[in-house]
This record gives sequence, structure tokens and C-alpha cells, in this order.
Amino acid sequence: MRVPRTIILSALWLVTSVSPVLAGDPIFAEGAKLEQIYARQVKLNSGLTEGPAVAPDGSVYFTDMPFGKDNGLIVRYDPKTKSTTLFTDNAFKSNGLAFDRDGNLLSCDGADGGGRCVRRWNLKSGQSEILADRYQGKRLNSPNDLCVDLKSRIYFTDPRYGGLEPRELAREAVYRVERDGTVVEVTHDVEKPNGLALSPDQHTLYVGDHNNGGNRLSPNDPEPKRGAMKVYAFPLDDRGLVNGERKTLVDFGKENGCDGMRVDSSGNLYLAVRSLARPGILVIDPAGKELAFLPTGPQGQTGLFEEWKGIPSNVEFGIGDDSHTLYVTVDKSLNRIQVKTTGFHPHLSGK
Repeated sequence: MRVPRTIILSALWLVTSVSPVLAGDPIFAEGAKLEQIYARQVKLNSGLTEGPAVAPDGSVYFTDMPFGKDNGLIVRYDPKTKSTTLFTDNAFKSNGLAFDRDGNLLSCDGADGGGRCVRRWNLKSGQSEILADRYQGKRLNSPNDLCVDLKSRIYFTDPRYGGLEPRELAREAVYRVERDGTVVEVTHDVEKPNGLALSPDQHTLYVGDHNNGGNRLSPNDPEPKRGAMKVYAFPLDDRGLVNGERKTLVDFGKENGCDGMRVDSSGNLYLAVRSLARPGILVIDPAGKELAFLPTGPQGQTGLFEEWKGIPSNVEFGIGDDSHTLYVTVDKSLNRIQVKTTGFHPHLSGK
């Protein structure tokens, strides 16, 4: 399906059923509510919104990612004009997004007919190029999420959640794209890595392990079982590589765990938790202590994927006049809420 490039999606500004934040919350502003500012208006096959990332001009780019044959969208929201416009309707099944220090948009393109690579986009031309699609000569599984460090190196996760493409890598690992384009493995001490973030001092790598059981390495392999639903902290040395044992900060047990994540300027983690028992944004300190929780949907849900309501996938902080805004992708929508904190943005540091 092709969507006209001139399509404009109006901002909806609908207040969700989430109750206002009460006084005394250390993170979320008193009286704030989660507001919906975008909802899918074009016909795509299921899927979800993902990967919000703030550009140097303050606009927020995010993906609207379908299942099946559609390539998906990258959409731009402008907090100044409150308008939502289409950046591309050929997104190569992009999932997580980030910006580099040169103002280029970076995407993790997934499997199931997608690009299976880390890609760089030129915002002015709309053109893109592949930065990495292989590790040691083998195709990546399905790049999922990414973050950029202060030295402009790109950390990304490479799980496989779906798609019929043959897998060439036995491991589902975390990698880094060096400035010369070389891909190095950072860690495979994780079952199915998903969201990730770096601490402001660059000495801790946080990774969400979200092992829902799929996908087989070979079609003849037995059906994989569900595994770890945890959030880890990996210590990093001065080279930005793992140097020490991982620490488990959160263990969600049998519930679905964390998808995307971000850190604020104080180093606290904001986790998009997909647990049906308690879906929402969980805020923890670097030691794993819960600081706040914002529900995004009803608790105690059951049923199939299409019946879930209010399940978040990722978060991002605004900048400038919008710096006390937290953006949240939920189901097939983009939402925002006011916070007392500000985000840590490596691509803007030193500028």
C-alpha cells in the first residue's frame, strides 16, 4: 500500500481514561493526564506505533509499524504547530528510532519483509542508506531498538520476534556500529534483547530482555519457550564495552516485560512495560528502585494481542520549551504527559 506523501494526519488531543496524577509524585506533574495526539488513520495490517525520537528542531518522529506485507510509516509530530505529517510510507519495517549528532535520523529495520538493518535517513531529501546489515558476514536477525553514545557510536539490539526469513545468526545479541561502520558485539548475555539505553556517564548499558518464546532458528527446531522478562544493567569500561557481570534491576516473572526505555538527566530509567497485569510507564532509579508508575491501560487484561488495550511500546523526552514532556507510544497511537524531569539526549550534548 502506498500513502500519498502529502497526507496530513490531524492531532487528536483526546484525553485518555487514565486518572490525573496525584500530588507528591516525584516524576509526573500534578494533575497531568496522558493525552493522545495521534491515532492511526490509514489502513495497515495490525501492528503498533513505536520508536519516538526527538529531532534537533524539537519535532518527534515515530514509527507506525504493521505486520505482514506493508512497509510501515515514519511520522513526524511538531509540538509547535500541533500537526502530524508523514515523513515516509516506505519505512522498511522500521521499529526503534534515534538521532545522531549530525541531525540524521537512524532507524532499526526489522524482519518480516523489512530491511533487517540499521539505516540512516536524510531529513531534507527523505533518502536513506544502510549503515549495517551484517555481523561477521551474516545477516542480522531483526534490529529492534538503538541508542547513540557521546562518541557517535550506535548501540542496537538484534532479536527476532517474527518473519519467515532464514536466520543466519544463532545469537540474539546487542551490537555497536563503530564510526567506521564496523559492527562489534557488545554482549550476548541476554536471551532476547529489546529496548536499551546508556546512562548519562556512559558507564552503564541498560537492556530489556523480552523473551516471548519466538522465533525458531530453524523451521525444524521445537517451538521456543518463554524465557526472561527482565531489565539488566551492564557495566561498561572506557571503551564502551561490557566489563563485569550484569545486574538484574527488574524481574517481571511470568508477565510481559519491558519494551523501549529512556533515561532522564538524573540517570533514572523510564520503562515501557507491556505486562497485561500492570501496563504502563515504570520509572526506576539506577539501582532498580521504583520511583513512579503511570498506568496506560486497564490492569489484569487477558485475551489475544488485538484485544489488548493501553499497552505501551516506547518513550521519549521532548527538548527546549517541550523538555518537560514525555512522549509515549501506546497501541497504535502517540501520547504525551507532563513530567517534572528532563531527558538525557546524547545527540544534543555539547551543542
